[in-house]
Amino acid sequence: MTTIKGPALFIAQFIGDEAPFNSLEGICKWAKALGYKGLQLPTLDPRFIDLKKAAESKTYAEELKGEINSYGLEITELSTHLQGQLVAVNPVYDQLFDGFAPEHLRNNPRARQEWAVQELKYAAKASQNLGLNASVTFSGALLWPMVYPWPQRPAGIVETAFDELAKRWKPILDVYEDCGIDLCYEIHPGEDLHDGITYEMFLDKVNHHKRACLLYDPSHFVLQCLNYLEYIDLYHERIKMFHVKDAEFNPTGKQGVYGGYQNWIDRAGRFRSLGDGQVDFKGIFSKLTQYNYTGWAVLEWECALKHPEDGAREGAVFIKDHIIRVTEKAFDDFAASGSDDAFNRKTLGID
Repeated sequence: MTTIKGPALFIAQFIGDEAPFNSLEGICKWAKALGYKGLQLPTLDPRFIDLKKAAESKTYAEELKGEINSYGLEITELSTHLQGQLVAVNPVYDQLFDGFAPEHLRNNPRARQEWAVQELKYAAKASQNLGLNASVTFSGALLWPMVYPWPQRPAGIVETAFDELAKRWKPILDVYEDCGIDLCYEIHPGEDLHDGITYEMFLDKVNHHKRACLLYDPSHFVLQCLNYLEYIDLYHERIKMFHVKDAEFNPTGKQGVYGGYQNWIDRAGRFRSLGDGQVDFKGIFSKLTQYNYTGWAVLEWECALKHPEDGAREGAVFIKDHIIRVTEKAFDDFAASGSDDAFNRKTLGID
C-alpha cells in the first residue's frame, strides 16, 4: 500500500483579480502558508500556465515546475474541464458554452470543437513535459438534455451519441497514451459520463482504452443518491485522481434530486465545505488506501454557505487529518512463529 499524497488544492475556484489570487506567486505563497503541498492547475488562464508553450517547450515547462517547487509545492495535475466540455456540445447549449472558448470562436461550433481538441492534446504533451502522470477533464455531453426524457428518446439515439462521443475522444486518448498520461474523466451531472453505467458504455465504445481513467469526486454521487463507497470497489483500478469535496442531500416533501430550479443555497442537494456535509471521508480514504491509490488528495472547494478562504484553510487540515499513513507491519507480527517450510509441513501433518 501507498500513503496518499496531499493535501493539495485545485486553484480554479480561487483565481481572481485581487492579490494574492491574481498571480502564480501570490497563490503559491498563500496555499503553502495554509499547509498545502500541491496545486492542481486549470489551463485557460495564462497568468498560471501557458498551455501551448508548456506543450511545445520543455524548457518553459521545467521553469514553471521549478517556480512552483521554489515555494515548497508540486504541480499535481493539469485540468482541462472547460475544454473537455467543448469536445461534445448539444446544440441547445451552444450559446451557453461559447463563453468557455476564445471570443473569436464564438458562434462557430465546429471551430470551437477543433480548438478544444487541440487544447486537450496540448495538455497531454504539457503534462509529459512537467513530469506528471494524470490529467482531468470533462467528457462533454450530446445526450444530457434527454437524461430524463419526455417524450421518450428516439430509438437508437443513445447508441448514436456514444458512438460519436467515442469517435471524438479516441484520437485524444491515443495522444495521451503516446505521452504516458492517464486522462481522467470527472464523472459529473451535466456530462454524458455522469455515473458508472455511462462510463462503462463509453469504455466499451473506446475498446476499454487504458488511458480512459477516472477522477473520483464523491460529492457528485451524493447528489445522485449513488453508493459512492461501492463505486470505489467497482472502479478502483481506473481511479487515478481524487477531488476531496463534500456535499449534502436533504430531500423534503417539496423537492429532491432535481432541485426545483432553485439556486444552490435552496436545493435539497448542495455542495459543502469539507466536514460540513454528509460524505463519509473516513470510509473513502480507507478504501482508496486499501486499493493502493497512489495519487493526490486534492481539495475542490465549492460551498453555498462558507467563505472560500475559510473553506481552503479548514480543508488543508481536514485532508491532512484523513490521510492514512500506511503501516509497514501487521498488527499481530508480535505473535509470529517464523517462516519455515519444514515447520509448516509438520504443523499441517504433511509428510
